[in-house]
Amino acid sequence: MTSSGHPADEFPVQGRLGGVDFGTVRIGLAVSDPDRRLASPYEIYHRRSAAADAEYFRHFVREERIVGFVIGLPVHTSGEESQKSAEVRTFAKWLHEITGLPIRFYDERYTSVLAEQSLVEARLTRKRRKARLDKVAAQLILAAYLESTHQYLPGSLS
Repeated sequence: MTSSGHPADEFPVQGRLGGVDFGTVRIGLAVSDPDRRLASPYEIYHRRSAAADAEYFRHFVREERIVGFVIGLPVHTSGEESQKSAEVRTFAKWLHEITGLPIRFYDERYTSVLAEQSLVEARLTRKRRKARLDKVAAQLILAAYLESTHQYLPGSLS
């Protein structure tokens, strides 16, 4: 967030992004490559305490050279925000305060369903699907964001 108080202000156009699928118990994380062409699942963070969570995210930003976050914003099929949306916005404000990095929200409708379908198609057991679901959802959120913002270079085919 910046002085205007909006987390999407002054979002960097280059560098690695962190994708976030927020949960009150587990947070799925994904990362982009520096050129922002690919999103990869990173891990599932199990929340502990405010201090431990802050240290984890500061370490994540340093180690992965993250320059901004894309956080899935849950909305109803009508597009209206939900109680969970308010929780995500509170988390985003906290994440910005502890890392100093800008935030973008991205509509996460259906990402958990798509993540589950892809893991079922991979023929993973229920236990293995559960162990991967949140980070795959974060990957889908980040990949969709990257695709929506991809700019074609002059002279390329589109």
